[in-house]
Amino acid sequence: MLGINTPLKIRTSLVNVDFRGGIKHRIDVNPHDPVDSVRMRTVGFRISADLPAPEEGGAAGRITIEQDDVDVDAKSLLRMTQKYPPRFENIWVLPFKMTIEQPGVGDNPLVLTTKDPAKLIGKLTQYPPRGDMYQLQNPVDLIDLEDPDTVVATLQKLPVKIGGL
Repeated sequence: MLGINTPLKIRTSLVNVDFRGGIKHRIDVNPHDPVDSVRMRTVGFRISADLPAPEEGGAAGRITIEQDDVDVDAKSLLRMTQKYPPRFENIWVLPFKMTIEQPGVGDNPLVLTTKDPAKLIGKLTQYPPRGDMYQLQNPVDLIDLEDPDTVVATLQKLPVKIGGL
């Protein structure tokens, strides 16, 4: 996975970062549509990016997005939308945690979680994807579990190229 120039709002600051990492899935039968689709259970998801230094000469930080918990209820889906030529829609439903490490801005990293799961959608001509673009369906709000009513960060977009990198 490669997400170049991804806009992320942290409190009042807007930064653009480049995410790199990967995702792995296990395929399950979709009992609601076993002929044209499969359910996908996320078994590994992690991307990270360098955070620019807040000021000249300051230390750069790091942002890591990773799977928050075991995917017990497979909500992600790969669905055939057209048989000839083949076309697929891939929807990944991803609850995740984001860790923001900023040297000089507090001693402990900021650990946030998604208020609602992210939905990454890709329109594909083959699976697995080979350099295909995926986009967020909606911006993703991130909260601190100790104060779930306050949005601390928002992943505004996540244009990621997947496979064939």
